[in-house]
Amino acid sequence: MNHIIVIAAGGAFGAVLRFFVSSGVYQWLGRGFPFGTLAVNVIGSFLIGLLTEALVLQRIAITLEYRAAILVGLFGSFTTFSTFSLETLNLIEQGHPLKAGLNIIISVVACLLAVWLGLLSGRTLFLYSGGVVRWFGWVFPYAMVTVNVAGALIIGFLVQTLSSRVLLNIEYKAGILVVLVGMFITLSTLYLILYLIEEGHSFQDDLAMLLSVFIGNTIVCLIGVWLGFQIGKQL
Repeated sequence: MNHIIVIAAGGAFGAVLRFFVSSGVYQWLGRGFPFGTLAVNVIGSFLIGLLTEALVLQRIAITLEYRAAILVGLFGSFTTFSTFSLETLNLIEQGHPLKAGLNIIISVVACLLAVWLGLLSGRTLFLYSGGVVRWFGWVFPYAMVTVNVAGALIIGFLVQTLSSRVLLNIEYKAGILVVLVGMFITLSTLYLILYLIEEGHSFQDDLAMLLSVFIGNTIVCLIGVWLGFQIGKQL
């Protein structure tokens, strides 16, 4: 039952995020080609490849529900094969077979390439000492923190780039930013804490280390969001 609840929660968040991203891309680039669906599928493919290494192949048993919420719920609803199929068929019916063929080729090749790059990035991060630095009894999971920074940068970039092109008032834009960044930092930090607990650390004996990981992850994620904003402003 817990799996169903967390998958439903992740799916709801992913569906809203897909609508926001795809709508922004369509308002930015127009609807002459399925740019919005292509964007969410490529972004989702890269992230699911990266997080499959971080959340599945590392086999941290305590995070089964967490993995289900992200990989099945979030990315299952963020990416969409059905919309891709419908838009391709619509292009054919509208007399644009070349665009339809191009959409099929680009979508398949780009998504497969994105998944491969995501997996390769994850494996590279975890290659050295399992993605963890140990120093005088302290543990710093640098690989997961790097994944979190990358996610924060993508969030900042998407919010800045798309919010400037989607017709929303400033209150809605601020709300979207706060919710996205707040949820991301909370969930990413939760995973790090669970990882450290799985490693045998406890709040009673290692509170200072756990707090430092929490504070450090929050700071670097906020920096990642800010960098994403700066990159988005240049486009």
